[in-house]
Parts: sequence; C-alpha cells; structure tokens
Amino acid sequence: MTWVDPALRELVGSGTAPPSAMASELPMPVPVCLIENTQTEGLVVQQEALRVLSELTQPVVVVAITGPYRSGKSYLMNRLARQRKGFSLGSSVQSHTKGIWMWCLPHPCQPGHTLVLLDTEGLGDVEKGDTQNDTWIFVLAILLASTIIYNSKGTIDQPAMEQLHYMVKLSDHVKLKAAPKESQDELEDSEKFVLFFPTFIWAVRDFTLQLELDGKEISADDYLENALRLKDGNSREVQRYNQTRECIRQYFPERKCFVFDQPAHKRDLVHLEELQDDEIDVEFRQQLEKFCSYIWEKSPLKTIPGGYIITGNLLGKLAETYVETIRSGAVPCLESTVVTLAETANAAAVKEAVTLYRDLMEQRVKLPTETLQELLELHKQCEQEALELFMARAFKEGICSSQTELIRQVEAVKEKFCTDNDQASRDKCEAALRDLSQVTERRISDGTYNVSGGYQLFREDQQALVEKYQELPGKGVKADAVLQEFLQSRRSLAESILSTDLSLTEKDKELKSEQEHHERAEHKREVQKKKEAEDKQKSQDRLHTCQAHTVRLRQKLEDQHAKQLTEHRRMIVHKSKEVDMLLRDGLHDKAVHLREVTYRLEEESSHITDEIMVWMRILIPILLGLAFVVLRL
Repeated sequence: MTWVDPALRELVGSGTAPPSAMASELPMPVPVCLIENTQTEGLVVQQEALRVLSELTQPVVVVAITGPYRSGKSYLMNRLARQRKGFSLGSSVQSHTKGIWMWCLPHPCQPGHTLVLLDTEGLGDVEKGDTQNDTWIFVLAILLASTIIYNSKGTIDQPAMEQLHYMVKLSDHVKLKAAPKESQDELEDSEKFVLFFPTFIWAVRDFTLQLELDGKEISADDYLENALRLKDGNSREVQRYNQTRECIRQYFPERKCFVFDQPAHKRDLVHLEELQDDEIDVEFRQQLEKFCSYIWEKSPLKTIPGGYIITGNLLGKLAETYVETIRSGAVPCLESTVVTLAETANAAAVKEAVTLYRDLMEQRVKLPTETLQELLELHKQCEQEALELFMARAFKEGICSSQTELIRQVEAVKEKFCTDNDQASRDKCEAALRDLSQVTERRISDGTYNVSGGYQLFREDQQALVEKYQELPGKGVKADAVLQEFLQSRRSLAESILSTDLSLTEKDKELKSEQEHHERAEHKREVQKKKEAEDKQKSQDRLHTCQAHTVRLRQKLEDQHAKQLTEHRRMIVHKSKEVDMLLRDGLHDKAVHLREVTYRLEEESSHITDEIMVWMRILIPILLGLAFVVLRL
C-alpha cells in the first residue's frame, strides 16, 4: 500500500496541494543507518543509505538532532516525521542510537522537496569513553544539516553550556581552505563558518522554570539570547564561561529556542511512543505542535555557498566525502568539498541536460521533417531547455569544461537526428518512387517504348511520374537528392530508348540527348545549391549554439556574483549586529576585534567583484574557443 504523508493528505483534503503532492510516496518506510559508528572501523557510510539518496533528485531540507544521550532526541524526530515510531527510542539509561540514522520523507509543506531527518548518537555516553568519537558525530551533524537541533534537559545554564563543549572544538575539526593562511591580514577560517553552517535550534526538555526576566515575561528566544550573554574580563573563569557562548554567537546568527514540559508522568515515559495524544501532557502537545510547525515551515533548503541547492544525491556525496576525510585522519575542508561536489554535480548536470535534450527531441521531432530549418528550429528550442537545466544544476567550479562537454554531446545527438532525418526521408522517397514507377517498369518489360515515338512516350510517362512525386507531401529533406539519383539511374535506359526510336533522325537524337544532359546538369546544380544552403544553415546553427552558451554562462557568473555578494553582506550584517551586542554588554575589546573582522570582510566584497570580472574576461572566451573546436570536429 502506498504511504502518503498525513500532512500532504490534509493539504489534499483542503484542496490546497498540487496534484503532484497526492502522489508523493515515502522513499523509506523506516529509517536506515547513514553513518555507522563501529568499534573496529570507526565511522562507515552505509551503502543502502547512499542508494536511497542517489535516487533522490529533489532538493532536500536536512534536519539533524544532536545532544546528550537519553534526552529524548529520537522522539522529537519521529514526531517531525508525523509518526509515533521510527527512530529507536530505547527505554534504559544506555545510549540507544549508534552513529547517524536517516529518514527521508516527502516534505509536509513543500511539494517537490524531500525532508531528510538525521538522528545522531547521543553525546557523552559514559560507556564509550571516547570524546573524539562524539566530536566527529557532532561535526558531521553540523556539516550535513540545513537545520541543527541541540536537544538538552533542564535549563540553559553553565553546566549545559559545558556539555556543549563540542562547539569549541569545531575550529579544530573543520577548515575552510586547503591551503594555510597566506598573510596575517587573512581571516581565520572560523570567521566564515557561518557561510556553511546550518540554522541552530536549542530544544530544552523537561523545562520547569518560568520564562521571566527581571519580573517580565520573555519568549524562549529571549531566554536563549540572555543565556548567551558574555561576561567581561580576561580571567580563566571568564574565558571558560564565554567560550561556548562565543562560538554559538559566531557560528549561528540564525538561532531559535523551544522549551518543553515533561511529556507525561515518569512511569509512562518508558513507553512514550505508545501513548495516545490524549495521554500526553496538554502543554507538551502544544509546544510540540509549535516546534514541528516551525521546522516544517521555516527550515531552509540544504545549500552550500554560492546558493547551490543540495539534492539527495549530492547529500550522499557530502556524507561520503566528509567520512572518508575523517577516516584518513585529516580534517574536512569545506572549500575542497565544494570542488569535489562540483565535479559530481557538473557531470550529473551534463548527463541530465543531454537526456532532457534527447527526450524533448524524440517527443517533438516527427521524422522526416520537411526541411532542415524545421529540424534546426526544434533543436534550438530543445537545446535551450537543456542548457537552462544544466545552468540550474551546474557549479561554477569547472563549469567551462563541463559546458564544452555538454555542447559536444548535444551536437552528437543532434547529428544523429539529422542522419536519422535524412535516412527517414530517403526511405520514404525511395518507397514513393518505387510505387510510382511501377507503370513505367511494366511498360519497359512489355516493350512499349521500343517503337517509333517510344522516346516521347517514355519522356511523358517520366514527367508525369516526377510531377506526381513532387506533389506527394512529407517527403522530407532528401526529396530532390533522391529524385536526382532516380533520374540518374534511368539515364542508360533513356539513352537506349532514344537510340531505338525510329521516328527520330540522328540530328533529333543528338539534340534530345543534349537537352536531357542539360536538364540533368541543371537539376544537379539545384541539389548542390540546396546542400550548400543546408551546410550554411548548420554553420549558423553552430554559431548560435556558441552564442547561446556564452550568454548563459555570463548570466550564470553574474548570478553567482550576486549570490556571493548577498552571502557576504549577510555575514557582514551578522558581524555588525554582534558588534552592537558586545558594545551593549560593555565588551569593548571584543567589539573592536570584531569590527576589524567586519572591515576585512567588506574589503573582500570588492575582491569577489574582481574575481567575477576575471571569469568574464578569460574563461568565457576560452569556452567560446573550445565550443568552436568541438563543433568543427
């Protein structure tokens, strides 16, 4: 039986969902392990999970949850899946989830998108005795998610902050660039982590305090921001107090907090997943509904800098790349990962674009076309749609070589259509001539033309055949060429009939032979002229292809430039707000340092513009030259 997400079912029932939402099927009926945490081999990506992701070509919203073990993470994730069971809850003091588990579902609010839920192994399990293992699980959750939920119990106090010490280790376990800093003025990698990191949500479970500050009611978000305020001073205690808070403020400008009452009586918590809604605390149900609605409606798509949207397939490549790097003993490099993804994404973009082009041509082209121009017009339309798909999927890194490969493959498919078009026309024309020449062939066999006046009769019959042939519709592009070949094949026959016609003098025969030779030569010139015109059309079509690809590449680079500047400005705005908050709290030294960082980010904005101009000035002519070479082969 097809499983349809209840949220989509509700939308369909209300008449607000598109038809495609009604057919949204669950790719996975239950979660599977994405990254196994083994005692012997360490972290291992599971092939079954990669297979599932490889089949997901939709954009993904990736929501990961992390936090101390036995804090109720899996229950929240099951409710985000609109299920009671799925991720294993466990009911003892032992950590139950090992590694990172994944559940892919149709997105409840965004048809055409997939919601990927990642449930991670609990942090701080005393049985493991390996904090390095916990750190890597935490790092992977951060790097794979578009929204990260940190789930803890009680309150957001200093012990809770110290439990989140993995934040402090992020700068040691992730790097931005493969090469070391080239100058003292270059920013630390951690200053730009915000470009790659997800939105942050702190879920506080079993919360018993009143949301009040200085006697005034506050929101959960205000509660979090107040807990993240820094202390002034340089003592070891102050540094320890500020450390985690500074990391959260620096890495996650978009953050939110939800607090939850205890869901049920303590005796019922061991079988929480079996409780009906009316058996769960009313306040908790309301808090849970608010939490789930926010995640479904507000969680962003998984992207990487440059506005590149991550599909399920690319998410699998991300997981593979990060885990392979960790297993090798190295530290994940964010920019290198983008390059690796670009190779995969661009190759896939070429393949998808060529497939789309071929499919569209097969749908729209009815062989044989009447003219080459008709075929080339359809080719132009289909190529444009394929180019748009490629540009939507392709990464800037390595785009020129990938685009040249796209041109080569599309041209090869087009030439195959041209060849098939020629052959279809030839087959149809030859069949028509065979059918039309049956009467003439019968008269030849009967000797009808081997009499006085036979040549004139043969000429009349052949002219009638040509006229009927020319009136036939749908012969295609080879109509004239096939007719010329047919008439050429009758040359010796015509000369034989002419020589035996007793009614003609030798002078008449000579004149008529010259006349026939002239007609054949004229017809041959017309066919050659038509061929030259078709060759010119093909040449102009190739030029159009180069121009269209160049225009779209320029647009792609300009769009990329705009997105990079937007991301950079967003980062600058975040840093500027943080400066204001530091000044508000009297932390002038920290504010001065961050203001210097902001100035350097503003300087980098101009470098982004310079970089795009280099692309425009150098790489576009390279693409144009490569395209000409490809199209002339």
